[in-house]
Amino acid sequence: MYRGGLSRGRIAELTGAPALTVGYHLGVACAADPGLRTAHEAAVGGKDRQVTARGLGRMKQLLAMVQETGRFPSLTADDVSERTLAAWLRRRRREADAGTLAPAFRDGLDVLPGWRGRPRAAADEARWQDRLAALAAYRAAGRDWPRHKATVAGEEHWLGVWLHTQRFKLRRGELGAAKMDALDAAVPGWRAGRQRGRKSGGRS
Repeated sequence: MYRGGLSRGRIAELTGAPALTVGYHLGVACAADPGLRTAHEAAVGGKDRQVTARGLGRMKQLLAMVQETGRFPSLTADDVSERTLAAWLRRRRREADAGTLAPAFRDGLDVLPGWRGRPRAAADEARWQDRLAALAAYRAAGRDWPRHKATVAGEEHWLGVWLHTQRFKLRRGELGAAKMDALDAAVPGWRAGRQRGRKSGGRS
């Protein structure tokens, strides 16, 4: 079935076998028969130009790392080789989302449950967008910028803490351009915030 162009997932569906089991046996079969993967890729439309010896090497390194550590590589890791793997994986995720991922990479990475998904990152992004919408509504109601001091409570406090965090990240160069643009569009003036009621010529 694999030689005929069926993916690991499709074979699992047809046979009723667990996808991990199918992936394991395909790995063994491809190691024993180097021409098997080429035949598979030819059956699904020809060998993809994205698949290079270096790319296959990166995938093997990634599989070994995940098996050894139980986690995916991080873009913020101290180790350069781990950051390189994380960047490579990010590109494969984008290709998978766009439907352009090479079959060789797709089948190889599919042995890692959840490799395409980033549920924590998605949840964090959704939470950030919710906070932005809440801040925009708060300002639209005619209120001043929320404060983050401990003496402030309720909605003003948690919005103030969130806004303070965005300003802190901006000063440190850690706030992404997309988020800066979103803040500028939704709540203009957020970078400066309160003017503390100063008047021209007044004492600070």
